[in-house]
Amino acid sequence: MKRQDSLHVANRKDSVQAVIMIAPMMLGFVLFTYVPIIYILRYAFYNYNGFVSTFIGWENFIRLFSRDKDYWSSLVTTFILGFGKLTLEIPMALLLAILLNMKLKGTGFFRVTLFLPAIISTAIVGLVFSLMFAAFDGVINGMLRDIGLIRQNINWFGSKWTALFVLGLASVWQNVGVNMIFFLVALQRIPRDLYECASIDGASHWKQFLNITLPMIGPMFQIILLMAIVGSLKMADLILASTNGQPAGTTEVVMTYIFKFFFATAGRRTEIGYASAMSVITGLILALVSMIYLKSTKRMQL
Repeated sequence: MKRQDSLHVANRKDSVQAVIMIAPMMLGFVLFTYVPIIYILRYAFYNYNGFVSTFIGWENFIRLFSRDKDYWSSLVTTFILGFGKLTLEIPMALLLAILLNMKLKGTGFFRVTLFLPAIISTAIVGLVFSLMFAAFDGVINGMLRDIGLIRQNINWFGSKWTALFVLGLASVWQNVGVNMIFFLVALQRIPRDLYECASIDGASHWKQFLNITLPMIGPMFQIILLMAIVGSLKMADLILASTNGQPAGTTEVVMTYIFKFFFATAGRRTEIGYASAMSVITGLILALVSMIYLKSTKRMQL
């Protein structure tokens, strides 16, 4: 009986110590996550310009759904850019992870090299790519002229689709290394015995990939793709640092559109209430996309 009491006291002390250790992190999480959400939900029902707030009920949401075509246009652009770049980013990350998992010489160097873009500021990446693809003195146009592919400079940011291509390329360059590392971790958890047995049975490398690699990395693949989808749909700083929504707002994504109402840029006045309403709707759309994705990929879970 005394032994049980002493164990109970020890467990309670461990629990108290654990709570004390995680309390600062939980406090910060609540302050910087849930408190802003509460404020956003509140201001969504107000006409608030940063100084004066007036309760207007559902007027911000009515305006969003009935009169603001630019918001929905930016949302469509977000999906085009986000899912378009993922069709290149995810297969490339998986291919690079498979190559680096072959235990070849120099793989450590390439791991570091491919991961380096992920630690560079997104604003710097946007600025560098905007200079590289500049219409008159950009490096890319110069290279294409030198090898004879073009005679006149291409105005990469002069049309919607070429500008989206550059933005997607910049995002892939920055994010492919992170996804590659995640895939590499999943690949290294696969027992080598499975591949040896498959080789003895005469299975080709392609069949091993389809029947061993993909099923074994399925749960990790699901998480990686979900994080990539949500991250792509929340893209903002890359656009702000490169095109800023130009030309004529055709590369405006939903997060940059909301940002400009929050901080009164691009000739708009501060409308924190309306920006809050757009944030609420955008958050619900992202949650819906995530739920649909998780529901459709339930078979990939262990």
